[in-house]
Amino acid sequence: MLENNGNLTVKQLAVLLDVSEDTVRDEISRMKKEGVILGFNTVIDWEKTERQLVNALIEVKVHPKKERGFDEVAERISSLEQVTGCYLMSGGFDLTVMVEGKDFKEIAMFVAEKLAVIDGVLSTSTHFVLKKYKDGGVHFVNKVQDDREAIVL
Repeated sequence: MLENNGNLTVKQLAVLLDVSEDTVRDEISRMKKEGVILGFNTVIDWEKTERQLVNALIEVKVHPKKERGFDEVAERISSLEQVTGCYLMSGGFDLTVMVEGKDFKEIAMFVAEKLAVIDGVLSTSTHFVLKKYKDGGVHFVNKVQDDREAIVL
């Protein structure tokens, strides 16, 4: 439930789960300690603010390290400030890296100066996000209802 709605209160969760508030608090605390719950995020529609961000998906081909595979390179990439997500993939490339920046040039410079120069990175292919329809499980596009009457010829 929390994954889909991090705003639910302990009281609301207790009612929905038919358990006591103490049980909910204890369970949330346990899951945080065990690393099951890693954090809570807010999904923001930046187009409705003065702050504009550019997002990009970068396909990365990697030369795996002996005994560490892709993990060493992926961990290094994940530690970079601009990176919002990093995933090992199947298919024609090895990693998908999600990044955000203030503009296209900032992301281009990130790729050229920080990502492409990492030992083990063989190549990159950058795809800029042009429009978000859904992110973090949240729909961004409001459906505009067309109330015009249909005309049949």
